[in-house]
Amino acid sequence: MKSTLIKLFTLIFASLIGITTLSFTPVFADDVCSSNASTEIKKAAGCSGTSSSGLGLFDVIESILYVVISIAGIIAVIFIIVGGFQYMTSSGDPSKTKKAKDTILYSVIGLIVCALAFAIVNFVINGILKQ
Repeated sequence: MKSTLIKLFTLIFASLIGITTLSFTPVFADDVCSSNASTEIKKAAGCSGTSSSGLGLFDVIESILYVVISIAGIIAVIFIIVGGFQYMTSSGDPSKTKKAKDTILYSVIGLIVCALAFAIVNFVINGILKQ
């Protein structure tokens, strides 16, 4: 019975992987603003009329903050995985289990802080600085 369930699970898993990887064709978007499209199309797409590519101070700060918040979020997810691994390998030892649970808890709190920081940065930059 157990080997039958393992074979069935393997077949279902392989089928899902095959369906999701083989049935989707990638579609690449074209950059309308840098193409040879007409002026009306560029205007409808919201392209700016200037061709200068200089970044403002707020754009640079925004990019740096997004990178920092993204790295912090990735680190939090890695620590969630580490805490889960510690929990699985704790063998019922109460001190190891508590350490693993604390790691997961603090990582989830860090991930929430990263998400809130991202929302606050978006609100401040879009709402106040880019009136």
